[in-house]
Amino acid sequence: MNALLYLAVILIWGTTWFAIYLQQGVVAASVSIFYRFLLAAVLMMAVLLISGRLRKLALKDHLFCIAQGCCVFAFNFYCFYHAAAYISSGLESVIFSMSVLFNACNGWLWFRQKLSPTLLPASILGLAGIITLFWHDLSATQLAPGLLTGIGLSLLGTYGFSLGNMISMRHKRQGLDVVSTNTYAMGYGAAIMALVSLLQGASFAMQWTPAYLGSLVYLAVFGSVLGFGIYFTLVGRIGASQAAYSTLLFPLVALTVSTFYEAYQWHIQSVIGLALILLGNLVMFSPPGWLTLWRKAAPTPS
Repeated sequence: MNALLYLAVILIWGTTWFAIYLQQGVVAASVSIFYRFLLAAVLMMAVLLISGRLRKLALKDHLFCIAQGCCVFAFNFYCFYHAAAYISSGLESVIFSMSVLFNACNGWLWFRQKLSPTLLPASILGLAGIITLFWHDLSATQLAPGLLTGIGLSLLGTYGFSLGNMISMRHKRQGLDVVSTNTYAMGYGAAIMALVSLLQGASFAMQWTPAYLGSLVYLAVFGSVLGFGIYFTLVGRIGASQAAYSTLLFPLVALTVSTFYEAYQWHIQSVIGLALILLGNLVMFSPPGWLTLWRKAAPTPS
């Protein structure tokens, strides 16, 4: 059962990046995000009310849910939706997989959690991987400004997601129900995107095409409701650390989809860069003692 849940998370969240790509069009990014999380929040609220699992929160906790909605279900996706106009959805997912490094740094910054000795080697591998992955384009005679924009927006969105994780960690430490706080946060995220859309003068007119409507339903129902539901079920069954390994495989699924549907072009640098980033994440998740074991096993100069 755990294997099926694990596979479901990888396939669902590994393919949501292409669904975000399909959202590109006449509808403003803020409006698309609003519709996505409005639908997801309504569905989640209905399920919790029917099952009697919705938990009341204090005003202070609602304020933190607003901050969580801003970070996880609003502006980070706002960055990713705009980044999809400059780089492929597969490359976005690769950058997003480095959220574990941001989580480690933010955990130390906000909760004074001890930094793992694996952070430095993992960060070096991750940074080297990103540079190598994009080297073919970065080394071009005429560097496209859009490439740097896409990378920057993806990194900013990933950091926003990490900040949202810190708020979720705060909820857990306060003994709050994670599903309820996520539901409230989705609703607040949708409200924030509605406000941004109004301030921008964006039209709320729906794009009645199969690609847009299909991707919207997929992102709301599968990517948000089922994806988060299955993931947190998996966390409860095997633990957060083991469940987090699924982020190592998201880019593999996303880049495979991008290759077939976005004509993503592979280069030797792409393969090496992807391998370095995945290795960096794997090192970050490894037990701290592996460095000591490696040093003991390494040959010493005679």
